[in-house]
Amino acid sequence: MARSNYLFTSESVSEGHPDKVCDQISDAVLDLYLAADPYARVACETLTTTNQVVLAGEVRGPSEITHELIAHTARMAIKKIGYEQDGFHWNHADVDVLLHAQSADIAQGVDSAGNKDEGAGDQGIMFGYACTETDVLMPAPIVYSHRILERMAIDRRSGRRPEFEPDAKSQVTLRYEGGRPVGVTSVVVSTQHKADVSQKDLRELVRAYVVEVLPKGWFPKEEEFYVNPTGNFVIGGPDGDSGLTGRKIIVDTYGGAAPHGGGAFSGKDPTKVDRSAAYAARYVAKNIVAAGLADRATIQLAYAIGVSKPLSVYVDLHGTGKVDEAAIEAAIPRVVDLSPRGIRELLQLNRPIYARTASYGHFGRTPEADGGFSWEKTDLADKLKAEIR
Repeated sequence: MARSNYLFTSESVSEGHPDKVCDQISDAVLDLYLAADPYARVACETLTTTNQVVLAGEVRGPSEITHELIAHTARMAIKKIGYEQDGFHWNHADVDVLLHAQSADIAQGVDSAGNKDEGAGDQGIMFGYACTETDVLMPAPIVYSHRILERMAIDRRSGRRPEFEPDAKSQVTLRYEGGRPVGVTSVVVSTQHKADVSQKDLRELVRAYVVEVLPKGWFPKEEEFYVNPTGNFVIGGPDGDSGLTGRKIIVDTYGGAAPHGGGAFSGKDPTKVDRSAAYAARYVAKNIVAAGLADRATIQLAYAIGVSKPLSVYVDLHGTGKVDEAAIEAAIPRVVDLSPRGIRELLQLNRPIYARTASYGHFGRTPEADGGFSWEKTDLADKLKAEIR
């Protein structure tokens, strides 16, 4: 039997965290290619350290996208984040572009040809999750962790809070009773800051954002509110710690409240099911919950490289279902095509919509007019309900 009374914690990291800098650069490169060719292939990994950026991986796309243009794109991503520090500066850092042509062996398995449909870009398992804890059908701890840092970043970039620097982390612990969140027991925020800002003043600046984001009356006890618990945080970003693409997959998804298949998202075009099928799984899970078929839903999809159809579709409603899981598993293929091509076309993923996903979570976001966050729509809910037998 599942526990109903417990504490649960999730963390987030800001757009200036070293790993998130890398995610954003990788996705900015992906957007560059997709803007030029919607069917370009990209697998771009980024490494950052003190005034150094290295991009590596495989691409297939227009020849006019030169290494110089890719390096410029990386610099603009760093500039947008706000890094103009001695140890990491958008204009002064060395940018090495080591991207090369996609393997022909991989291409032949993925490309459609004759009667062969487009295959998955790799084998793997992908998970999607949704629940009724928040208005965006996401677990509450990760939602609050994201929102605290996002609000701080908005004010930093606008100049309203020049005391803040780009690198930051947050962590929120919630108390659950009867399986529902009822309060916050602790909040941790560590933020890079200007050298002349005292820790006392910083604590009060951060407090305002925590109060704004958390539900009224949920602010933790004073002794459980931690701001920069180790003291000064002046040296940060890639100057303080190296960064790598794909190292924050739990921050990207559900904050540990649901399984993750292991594959990262950023820098991968939508033929890579690590990304596209995880988006599709979230889309299905969210629509199950939005349809009122369950209060919680986990979806697992499995794929083989070069094979178009999913090998399995698994549904777990965690004891909250209004219908049998098997009935939903049977209904899903009737309302949504979960082949790589089907996912791409349904969610319109061949667009330059990815850089915006690379900070503050890929899920729980608002669908946008240009197709961004299309997997957050709930337009499948009525179709699912109609198909349940």
